[in-house]
Amino acid sequence: RSFSGPRRDSGDTRRPFGDRERRPYDANREFSEDKPFVPKEDFSSEPSSEQGNDEVKPRAYSSDRTRPDTRREDAPESRDFSEGRNAKFSKRDTFKSRNRYEEKPAFTPQYKLDRFREKAPARIQKKFIQEERKNDSIRLNRYIANAGICSRRDADKLIEAGEIKVNNKVITEMGYQVQPTDIVKYGNRKLNREKPVYVLLNKPKDFLTTTEDPNDRKTVMELVKNAGDARIYPVGRLDRNTTGLILLTNDGELADKLTHPSNEIEKIYQAELDKPLTDEDLEKIKAGLALEDGEIKVDDIAKVTPDGYVVGVKIHSGKNRIVRRIFEHLGYEVTKLDRTTFAGLNKKDLPRGNWRYLSERELVKLKYLM
Repeated sequence: RSFSGPRRDSGDTRRPFGDRERRPYDANREFSEDKPFVPKEDFSSEPSSEQGNDEVKPRAYSSDRTRPDTRREDAPESRDFSEGRNAKFSKRDTFKSRNRYEEKPAFTPQYKLDRFREKAPARIQKKFIQEERKNDSIRLNRYIANAGICSRRDADKLIEAGEIKVNNKVITEMGYQVQPTDIVKYGNRKLNREKPVYVLLNKPKDFLTTTEDPNDRKTVMELVKNAGDARIYPVGRLDRNTTGLILLTNDGELADKLTHPSNEIEKIYQAELDKPLTDEDLEKIKAGLALEDGEIKVDDIAKVTPDGYVVGVKIHSGKNRIVRRIFEHLGYEVTKLDRTTFAGLNKKDLPRGNWRYLSERELVKLKYLM
């Protein structure tokens, strides 16, 4: 037979589902979003009332009502390692690209290169040792500049004026070497070395590669203003209308290393011309050109587009406006110029106008020119 409802015996006083009484509607009963839902039954592994407990307390739900809050009241608060002086690389986005409109990062990286030193070849081990010996002492003017007081040139003026004390003794000697245990003071203020900071920027057009401009024009410092409080400055220069990679740091030793001609730091540019580059002029550039300040020869040059309007140039010279002058010498005008690679660093995942911190691996390659 077909099922038509619950079977009722003669002594069964239960009502069928259809005859069940309805509860009267309570207009005063409100369901507020501010009151978290508390279930009547607890489906956890705790014993139920049938197992002998007189009362079962339901678990409290967290305010976002996504999952139960199982923390004990006496449990210690979870520690946040993303901020603070002793913060380590707990955040995965430490080296991600940022723009000037984002908030200041919670901390700047604390570079620890020991783990790379252990696996480095013997010739790099020697460079590590040499670098450590250089860092044992530092010129006084550089120490002052690294402390964020002023530039090295202005630091020389402070030293000459007798404004600087080392171990409570006035120092006026230029080139004085500060030892790691020395205490340096400017007036009553004790100076400390700044933590080294390394920022890679993908520079857009119309920004000057300088720390300040007397005509109040835009500088690259506006683009990295939220990169920390360290007094960083650009390594080398890019023209106002040239875009691409530039490094900013407060590490004077690395800056000197990357700008010294003897190290032949490699740079790759992509140039867009006002007219197609002929094969004849391409060969002339490969062979070398005699410019007004001497002969120049590129490391490599090739057409990026078949029509010859866009050209890639690999060069290690750091002369002023060198790429533009190469093409101007042969009657071309560079309408767009972009530096795509600098000292092995590239623009991958770094949009125009954004910056990021160098990773430890990148820093090791730069410092020891691996």
